[in-house]
Amino acid sequence: MARKYPRLPLEEERRLIAQAQAGVKESSNELVLRHLGFVMWRLRRKVFRSHLDRHGEDLLSAAIPVLYEKVRTYNLQYRDQEGTLKPVRFGSYIWKRIDGMAIDYLKRERRAGGISYDDARLLE
Repeated sequence: MARKYPRLPLEEERRLIAQAQAGVKESSNELVLRHLGFVMWRLRRKVFRSHLDRHGEDLLSAAIPVLYEKVRTYNLQYRDQEGTLKPVRFGSYIWKRIDGMAIDYLKRERRAGGISYDDARLLE
């Protein structure tokens, strides 16, 4: 995936975000495709292998709407505390939400009985 959709320069990433926010669906799709590799990397870092083996496809599927939402809410005019325009890479913007989505998903699975008690202790 990462070879087919390599990381974009920041300027190109921001151009695609601006187009996506203006309603260009192809730009939204391009951003999502270019960040699926990053999402998979985050999931591998955050989720235990046994959970990833069992729930990885569902987690990746659950991440896709999150990516589209984050494209929509990304602030192209973000400024630091001094008021200086501070461009932020899209991956830096999404990583906490992806981690949180994975943890929330696994906690829901635990409550539904899809994760054993011993495995669930690892989520605490």
